[in-house]
Amino acid sequence: MSTLNSTHHQPPFFLLSGIPGLEASHIWISMPLSIMYVTAILGNSIIIHIVHKAPSLHEPQYVFLSLLAATDIGMSAFTLPTVLKVFIFNHRETGFHGCLAQIFFIHTFSSMESAMLLAMAFDRFMAICNPLRYTIVLTPSRITQMGLAAVARGAALMMPLPILLQQLPFCRNIVLSYSFCFHPDVMKLACGSIRVNIIYGLVLVLCSFGVDSIFIVLSYALVLKTVLGIASREGRLKVLSTCVSHIHTVFIFYVPLIALALIHRIGRYHSPLPHITLSNIFLFLTPVLNPLVYRVKTKQIRSALDRLFKFKTR
Repeated sequence: MSTLNSTHHQPPFFLLSGIPGLEASHIWISMPLSIMYVTAILGNSIIIHIVHKAPSLHEPQYVFLSLLAATDIGMSAFTLPTVLKVFIFNHRETGFHGCLAQIFFIHTFSSMESAMLLAMAFDRFMAICNPLRYTIVLTPSRITQMGLAAVARGAALMMPLPILLQQLPFCRNIVLSYSFCFHPDVMKLACGSIRVNIIYGLVLVLCSFGVDSIFIVLSYALVLKTVLGIASREGRLKVLSTCVSHIHTVFIFYVPLIALALIHRIGRYHSPLPHITLSNIFLFLTPVLNPLVYRVKTKQIRSALDRLFKFKTR
């Protein structure tokens, strides 16, 4: 059943979708998705644990990393369970209000992740461009304030999304394009005018991801300017090496996000498969790759992990 017989202001439920054309393979697709879910939760939990336990990691750079890991855990926890229900049990129904709640949390955690990436860029800017004021500016209390500000901004900006969707009338079509609830996907099923939703969605993108990305680029432009002023090649490479993990993480987050936003503008003329692929990369792969990037690229994290596992094996 993919339609309602009459127009409803609020449908009782929506139907989630898997991957079109691969329905017979959903149970097999669920296996790597399950592995990704466990990897994301476990990997990010280990990052939080070692930052908390290792005194050598009680620095702003790694505290921000632990906040990023907590955000990734939240993203995975509110997204992947409904996805796995679709792929493993073919349970496609999701209640209207539950769907709106998932929209709120997915977009809130996305905004929080963007804010954490900005905070980490600011950390690198202070450490490289203004090292004498680094510990004065980035005190534990200020880091806590920045974390709370990221949560407050995300919640405040995203709260109107489900409220605005509740005001829309929905008609016969209740089939969503994804295996989770995503604001643009639910919005397009409405029968009435969605002009306000579109305008507010654009404001959200500009006020959160747009502003964050501009300041991230500006921070690294100033970092690069400082690095180019270092006389020795070895000195330049040493300073830049402290930014590699964060730059990788920024690309992992923003490239699929930008591509997904662009594809939503032109998607009506193309297959839905690029939408589904990019949305899955954005929501599932980012929490998996972030701890792996820091494990591979950051010597201090790698050393702390080695000490942790050596201790566990004794």
